[in-house]
Amino acid sequence: MPTPIVAIVGRPNVGKSTLFNKLTGQRLAIVDDRPGVTRDRLYAPCEWLNRRFLLVDTGGIEPYSDDVILSQMRRQANFAIESADVIVLVTDVRAGVVASDMDVAAMLLKSGKPLVLCVNKCDTVGDVPAEYYEFYNLGLGDPVAVSSVHGHGTGDLLDEVIARLPAEAEENTEDDAIRVAVIGKPNVGKSSLVNALCGEERMLVSDIAGTTRDAADTPVENRHGRFIFIDTAGLRRKSRVEDKIEKYSVLRAVSAVERATVCVIMIDALEGFTEQDSKVAGIAHEAGKACIIAVNKWDAYEKDGKTMDAYRKKLMNDFSFMSYAPIIFISAKTGQRLDRLFELIRFVDDQNAVRIPTGRLNQVLADAEARVQPPTDKGKRLKIYYMTQASTRPPTFVAFVNKAELFHYSYQRYLDNQIREVFGLEGTPTRLVIRERSEK
Repeated sequence: MPTPIVAIVGRPNVGKSTLFNKLTGQRLAIVDDRPGVTRDRLYAPCEWLNRRFLLVDTGGIEPYSDDVILSQMRRQANFAIESADVIVLVTDVRAGVVASDMDVAAMLLKSGKPLVLCVNKCDTVGDVPAEYYEFYNLGLGDPVAVSSVHGHGTGDLLDEVIARLPAEAEENTEDDAIRVAVIGKPNVGKSSLVNALCGEERMLVSDIAGTTRDAADTPVENRHGRFIFIDTAGLRRKSRVEDKIEKYSVLRAVSAVERATVCVIMIDALEGFTEQDSKVAGIAHEAGKACIIAVNKWDAYEKDGKTMDAYRKKLMNDFSFMSYAPIIFISAKTGQRLDRLFELIRFVDDQNAVRIPTGRLNQVLADAEARVQPPTDKGKRLKIYYMTQASTRPPTFVAFVNKAELFHYSYQRYLDNQIREVFGLEGTPTRLVIRERSEK
């Protein structure tokens, strides 16, 4: 099921970005007392009561402004409203209900989307201010009093959001299918690959970069199993994104990575590695997805007997932050190695879901400590009492230690390499959580 999207909207300077930062637990949005600071849409994953959704912060809506920037911000907010499953309208209790609030509320009611009315800046503890009751005039039901600065009322707000999210899909026949997001820069052949994998022209293909805008799902069933391929819009540098619809497509592509279990990162063999390829791969890596690096258009690349090895070594150096990802050389045009790609997708998906028994994990830990002793600092040596696997997708390990600050990053990398050497874990990132425990 696609990750639900929740949009935070409202007129400028009512505290949308402060609320966004508070709900996501990160300082992602720039916050300032001046109106109009947020211009583009920001998005971040959020979780409440075991429901995950994508939270979107938008620029302030000035319904009738002719200012170029403000009209662009209004258009951006409209795109967020179109894609959202639930909309949170933020208002300012200190200013009361103003004409812009009435206009924005009327615009949201026309959208037909589930709405939550948030009355922000209720910073005092206890009874809500008298001005709070004025917001019933907007006709959006019971307002939720919130202080985005102090966090008061955010739990009630999230309860209302969760109550309006679409119901989670029940078990269905697609649950055993592997969801694969095909990601990369524009014009590397993502749609051509999806067409080749499903054996028919499902996706529009053109030499014009940006042809694909929506993240489209394509089910495929063959001797390798059941797959759902998600063809995404190309992710290009922000400075190059001018078309308003393309900005909307980037949100859909990031959302597609969220709901996939495997990401195929496509590289153009003729163009080679670029900085943007690294950023695209970073989205999948940070999301903890199983990854494959697919070098497309290999049929058009001039080569001799040593070309592939040399190209592979260079890519391994370029993608050093995700050295676990296997590299495959393909051609969507001729079908070269597409059978092998199916096998690789199933393999890395299995690796992403691996669960290692605690006994075997601690045996590897003991062997690793015998080879290389844990680091010391000022006479104090790191002690790792034991490790256990907390979760899968990606494999997440918890290490209980005497002092977390002694657990140097280089030793964490060493242990990760030792675990990978014994258990494989090819194609998947891993996570290590450190917990301090007293020696008693």
